[in-house]
Amino acid sequence: MATGLYGREPVFTAAVDAVLALFGEDGPAVRADWLAGATGAAPAVDIDDVRRAQPLLFAVDYALGRMVIGWGVRPAALLGHSAGELVAAVLAGVVSLPDAVTMMRERVRHAVSIPPGGMLAVAASEDTLRPYLRGDVAVAAVNARAQTMLAGPDEPLAEVAAALRADGHTVVAVPATSPFHCPAMAPASDAVEEAYRSIRFREPQLPLYSGYTGELMTPEEARSPRFWARQLTDTVWFRPALDQLLAVDDMLLVEAGPRQTLTAFARRHRAVRLGASAALPLLPARPGPPAADRSAVLAAAARIWQEGHALDPEALSRLWTWQATSDVSDAPDASDALASLDRPDASDIANARDANGTLDTRPGARPQPAPAAGVSVHTVPAPGT
Repeated sequence: MATGLYGREPVFTAAVDAVLALFGEDGPAVRADWLAGATGAAPAVDIDDVRRAQPLLFAVDYALGRMVIGWGVRPAALLGHSAGELVAAVLAGVVSLPDAVTMMRERVRHAVSIPPGGMLAVAASEDTLRPYLRGDVAVAAVNARAQTMLAGPDEPLAEVAAALRADGHTVVAVPATSPFHCPAMAPASDAVEEAYRSIRFREPQLPLYSGYTGELMTPEEARSPRFWARQLTDTVWFRPALDQLLAVDDMLLVEAGPRQTLTAFARRHRAVRLGASAALPLLPARPGPPAADRSAVLAAAARIWQEGHALDPEALSRLWTWQATSDVSDAPDASDALASLDRPDASDIANARDANGTLDTRPGARPQPAPAAGVSVHTVPAPGT
């Protein structure tokens, strides 16, 4: 997960270090496990342990966003999904980086105090799933027309999963221990709201689309501690938010986060299927050697430049230096990286859990590049993986 960029790309490296330093004594340990896991010398950070995974995912998302902005591409907008919305908020100027890390730490601290629960990824629409809901089981995220997440306490969630499978639905149990985005998280939501009252929130300096409303975030929402606190209990409306974003203009969507889950979701959108907009990942679809990360980023930079965006020559020279000096015999070349996304199927839902990334939407290939926008997202795994 982006380990191939650490120590190679200065902006990315500095951003990761800055974030993990703010997480205190846990930060260096998370970084060490992350880097060691890439070489097989030690287990990678457990993505299902929110106490360790959330700091790492936040750091990687933020660093990727800063790296792309450092190339000279200014987002025209940002779109948030789950915990990744906090990354978008930092990039949009709503909160400072230290305050965002404080928010994340409070979120994690109170989330783990909630009785165990889980999440399901289902290849079905929200309307199809509503009749199956019971107890505190709720729709956690609407990611695409037939890609929906459910969350709730263990026992009722297992009953819902059994009923769905009995009726022939494709269901994957996400290996999560917290039932994010459902009523069971209400005590944690109330606790973090109180903690968030000491945070200084500002009006977004860039258009910021929220996955929690499916709309452009208002200044009042951005400055509300309650708005940010209820993200633990509220549904993530990613698809409606993407609808709103792509209705503004044609976009090149650049996903800055682990894997390519947001790209897969975006490529299901009508505007992307018809070619009016496009979606581009920064990182490989599956974990691989460090050189694969560098090759994928180089391919993304080349595509962004090809679409008509002027990139900083010094930043590009660093990318080309990586390619020239690294062993890329086992990494895809630029054309492979761009062609690696097949049409997504039900299995794409499961990969969403690792997508706590930033989907930066950039102008598309037109005589005048389309406006650039960015999307920060955290989603949950999908059926078939």
